[in-house]
Amino acid sequence: MNITRKRFLRVTGISVLAVAGEKLAGAFAGAMQTTPSLPQALTASRWAMTVDLNKCAQKEGCIKCIEACHSVHNVPDSGHRTHRIEWIWKASFGNAFPSQQDEYPSTTVKDARVPLFCNHCDNPPCVRVCPTQATWKRNDGIVMMDWHRCIGCRYCMAACPYGSRSFNWTDPRPHLAHQDPDFPTRTKGVVEKCNFCEERLAKGELPACVKACPQDAMAFGDLGDPNSQVRRLLRSRYAIRRKPELGTKPEVFYIV
Repeated sequence: MNITRKRFLRVTGISVLAVAGEKLAGAFAGAMQTTPSLPQALTASRWAMTVDLNKCAQKEGCIKCIEACHSVHNVPDSGHRTHRIEWIWKASFGNAFPSQQDEYPSTTVKDARVPLFCNHCDNPPCVRVCPTQATWKRNDGIVMMDWHRCIGCRYCMAACPYGSRSFNWTDPRPHLAHQDPDFPTRTKGVVEKCNFCEERLAKGELPACVKACPQDAMAFGDLGDPNSQVRRLLRSRYAIRRKPELGTKPEVFYIV
């Protein structure tokens, strides 16, 4: 087949751009997967959390974990029920674990108000459906959100079986009781959720909810380290996860 010089240059030019674009996309994806590298950063092969429901129930009505999380992450409170933004919230045991149908559960478990948040699944459906890679999973397992890349399609909200994501129907900033200057505020039209306090881990600090719990009901650590606190707890106590039958492999474990 004869090919003109002009057509040859056009085809090769397009090929070069395609290769360059692929390399750039790969580099960007690689950068998103990078874990914190600061000297003081807490690192892990796979971050996970445990919640001891018996300890959590000892202080009825306690919401210290919610208050701490929402304060440091500038989570707004508009007072509007359908526009509620929640990184952590509490629900009844039956609503949190619909597949746990034990006919005779302990009173402590049956009456427990369970703290819920993003499960940072090992197989996160939200990541698969996001068309802009605004949500992605880091190498250490934390499922992240990039609010600048979020286009508000809410596919991730539809894919998440745990209701762990909130959508900003209005500008959230007027509804902040106070603003933490160390954490970015969001804008109207984006999705947000718990981020396992990745910004605190980068500074060598544990998640705000873990530090704030007066009952020490929460533990956070490396699931890949057999000597970590979460692994020791999981070896010694029985734990359940939310909707394990879905195959998402949540990395938040509830000790019962």
